[in-house]
Amino acid sequence: MAYRNRLRDLRRTFHRHPEPGWREFKTTARVVDELKRIGVDEIAVGREALASDARMAVPDDEDLEAWLERARDAGVREDVLERTAGGHTGVVAVLERGEGPTVGLRVDLDAISMAESSGDDHRPAAEGFRSEHEGYMHACGHDAHIAIGLGTIEAVRESDFTGTLKVFFQPAEEISGGGKAMAEGGHLDDVDYLLAVHVGLGHPTGEIVAGVEKPLAMAHVTATFEGASAHAGKAPNEGGNAMQAAATAIQNAYAIPRHADGMTRVNVGRIEGGTASNVIAEEITIEAEVRGETTGLMEYMRTELERVCYAAAEMHDCDVAPRVISESPRADSHPALRDLVATVARGVDGVERVVPTTEVGFSEDVTYLMDRVQDDGGLASYVLVGTDHPTNHHTPTFDVDEESLEIGVSVLAETAVELSKRPV
Repeated sequence: MAYRNRLRDLRRTFHRHPEPGWREFKTTARVVDELKRIGVDEIAVGREALASDARMAVPDDEDLEAWLERARDAGVREDVLERTAGGHTGVVAVLERGEGPTVGLRVDLDAISMAESSGDDHRPAAEGFRSEHEGYMHACGHDAHIAIGLGTIEAVRESDFTGTLKVFFQPAEEISGGGKAMAEGGHLDDVDYLLAVHVGLGHPTGEIVAGVEKPLAMAHVTATFEGASAHAGKAPNEGGNAMQAAATAIQNAYAIPRHADGMTRVNVGRIEGGTASNVIAEEITIEAEVRGETTGLMEYMRTELERVCYAAAEMHDCDVAPRVISESPRADSHPALRDLVATVARGVDGVERVVPTTEVGFSEDVTYLMDRVQDDGGLASYVLVGTDHPTNHHTPTFDVDEESLEIGVSVLAETAVELSKRPV
């Protein structure tokens, strides 16, 4: 019961203090503190944990500094702030337990830019662990993932595991900015088996998906159209209408032909710019994403979106600068590792149903880590730990069933132990 309560309390602590991608300063520091409490001696923090030049979707310096100061005001230890300043968050924890394989586990740290519900029927609000950072919340379960990651390394430390366990606490998953940087940080080079974990996603408490298939490759793209302003009534012909260019690009983006080789997606989710109703808009920025069933299909959609933007700009006498903010490839769970996870899960208390695999329609930058391990001859599997959640992910009332935390720890820790005894 004490262990279960500790997992619950950890999850609630992280839930109260959500931080968005590359600004997880307080979260990183708390992870370090917990690792030291557990007795993990080798801890890489910030720049030591990742390849900084491979980061994507990094916020501007002013934004990073504001979150750093918030963490400093909250009493976060200065040595961690120095190692993470400038948007270099994240941790790699290494537990060495003698000869054996190197098993990796990846969990994510960041929260979402979304205001959390304050309604009495929302458990975090009712029980006093609602977000204290207004406008941000853990609406996807990353608070649970961090607790599961810490719980797993503690459980493995107390087991008869032989080998090395590495837990990757990755920043900036929600903006697909951290996976590549962590994959290229050097700590994956000797990993034989990599497990990744996510809670929920429509799977109830007691259900385990041993390894997902077909996550969509994805790219976030922005395009800024630059024209020339003019009086909309007196001389509209003298302007270069960036609003028209953006509108044309948006309309034609949805007309990109679907591809015969598989599923493709495009969406323009945000548009910003202009000054007034009587002024020809001089500058407009759109934010879009493309996805594909394979990395090649995503690249097809990205190229076509860029072509559409250039054509729209030319049509309306504007310039445009499409820019890829972040992206992630496709990577599938390996059947052999997936089967081992399923076998282990069937023997774990609280697991009522094991689903060997399922196809998913989301994107995840853990695929960079999975690709890296599998390209080097290792195996990887993305595991779903079911949890009852009252509303969908990425909603103001999202919450998790905390009973699932211990189940997730048991499945992952026991899989690591089994791999050390009987490698696949």
